[in-house]
Amino acid sequence: MKNVKGKIRKTLIITIVAAMMVSLCSCGKKDKKSDKDMKDITLVLDWTPNTNHTGFYVALSEGYYEEAGLNVTIVQPPEDGATMMVASGDAEFGIDFQDYLAPVYTSEDDIPVTAVAAIIQHNTSGIISLKEDDIETPKGLEGKNYATWSLPVEQAMIKNIVEADGGDYSKVNLIPEYVTDEVAALKQDIDAIWVYYAWAGIATEIAGLDTNMIYFKDITPEFDYYSPVIISNTEWLAKNDDTAKAFLEATKKGYEFAIDNPDEAAEILCKEVPELDKELVKKSQEWLAGEYKAEVERWGYIDKDRWDAFYKWLYDNDLSDEIPSGYGFTNDYLPE
Repeated sequence: MKNVKGKIRKTLIITIVAAMMVSLCSCGKKDKKSDKDMKDITLVLDWTPNTNHTGFYVALSEGYYEEAGLNVTIVQPPEDGATMMVASGDAEFGIDFQDYLAPVYTSEDDIPVTAVAAIIQHNTSGIISLKEDDIETPKGLEGKNYATWSLPVEQAMIKNIVEADGGDYSKVNLIPEYVTDEVAALKQDIDAIWVYYAWAGIATEIAGLDTNMIYFKDITPEFDYYSPVIISNTEWLAKNDDTAKAFLEATKKGYEFAIDNPDEAAEILCKEVPELDKELVKKSQEWLAGEYKAEVERWGYIDKDRWDAFYKWLYDNDLSDEIPSGYGFTNDYLPE
């Protein structure tokens, strides 16, 4: 009887092990099938990778996209920019800026692009200068060398803030120069540069420069536009509602991780893009942690009044054709 029980027990163990092996094989097949069913998504950046993009790289590294059933590829933009790549259908998502989208929305050609999320809640750009140059307010630009991109909208905004401060815009020395090294430029013949503080501004801190920063939004409320934003192809969105929502849900997780864990997020970005300067990324990430969502509860939210205000300012100053209220963006695909 003892032998019989032993044989029965041995048979049961073999059966259970065999069942487990079948179960594991089935799981493997299921995973393989789900991999096959993953939706391919291409995201095209606006520039080389930086801390504006951290949420995407975190979502990629931490598996948030994979969990959402998405196979996301991040690429850098072609010469004609991310928007044209998205409009042509070569990328499902891209990054652009509200000011750069004005010509897209007023083009005679039908360019099917819609902004679907704000990466940063407020415009963090402005004019940076060395403290020794005494440009504490926009009026201080009088008689100083400002490096201009020679863009009509750019120069109109500089004119606006100088005159709003009681200054004479005609006294600003406009030096046509596309600055790629702000630290070097400020040490030489350029007194003032338009920068986004989270990157170029932080670079001046690391270099030990003592600077003044004038934020556009603090002078003229209409200049608190969205910069940058995530864009998508309007026609693709209409046919891929669930996929668009899944992408933005996973992306939100990436940015909220960066908000809560800036040091770890910086490490992830540097691991994904090893050519980046680690000190710059770390300090920039710490600075941006409070800017991604700022005061709003819902990451990516675009306020209609602020969106419209900037485009109205462009129209009122003959810098753009009229853009209808609420045109060009949607919050419909954002996670709650």
